[in-house]
Amino acid sequence: MSAIDDLPPLRDVIAAHGLSARKSLGQNFLLDLNLTAKIARAAGDLTGCDVLEVGPGPGGLTRGLLAAGARRVLAVEKDARCLPALADIAAAYPGRLQVIEGDALEIDVMAHLTPPVRIVSNLPYNVGTALLTRWLDPPEWPPFWESLTLMFQREVAERIVAKPGSSAYGRLGVLANWRSDARIVMSLPPEAFTPPPKVSSAVVRLDALPAPRFEANAKVLLPVVKAAFGQRRKMLRSSLKGFAPGIEDHLIAAGIPPTARAEEIPLEGFCALARRVAD
Repeated sequence: MSAIDDLPPLRDVIAAHGLSARKSLGQNFLLDLNLTAKIARAAGDLTGCDVLEVGPGPGGLTRGLLAAGARRVLAVEKDARCLPALADIAAAYPGRLQVIEGDALEIDVMAHLTPPVRIVSNLPYNVGTALLTRWLDPPEWPPFWESLTLMFQREVAERIVAKPGSSAYGRLGVLANWRSDARIVMSLPPEAFTPPPKVSSAVVRLDALPAPRFEANAKVLLPVVKAAFGQRRKMLRSSLKGFAPGIEDHLIAAGIPPTARAEEIPLEGFCALARRVAD
């Protein structure tokens, strides 16, 4: 599937527009259209959906999403050098691609999207975790998106899907598991990218739950989890000592041994503790 449309191969696009990847923008381009099409398929049936893509670069994944039948793609690109290449794609798919130049952390994308919405991106390494945290912690739940299909460094992907007891388990895993079903759907070696990063990558799909898995106030749960894992080698009675008065009593009431460490506590335990502290 080297040709999924009538547009030129990505290497020719990059050469024509002088799009060398910039480390300062966290860019690593995925040029194999077989792989970009596979990522698009991992996002499920896109017909009838608006798709948000952050950091499309020369547009390899953008083309995969459009070829897969996405109703419409909203691409947010910070690098102005990529805009002419994306304009060529927009011309090949009339009325189905909108490109916004700017920082995805600063743009109100909802003004440009019509539900149902899915987010599919090869995220720039330098903003990936910040965007994921924002999408998982909106003011209201359920969120504006149905699913997230996102590429991260393999280490970050493993943190998103980590379970209690593992060294990768932490704040990101608790947040992802609280509000979504998360799984790794694809792995990619460094040589799949131009330039090759120093680490392997993985694609994670997160499907939004209609309601959080366990009851808890996000404004209490997330700071509790952050404080607990901020000093993960300490017992919880120490790492949470300054969080709330009588924290040992709260821990015991939530069924958590005060001598336990954060990585031992399942999501349900953190939610029970957050409810106790909130009360």
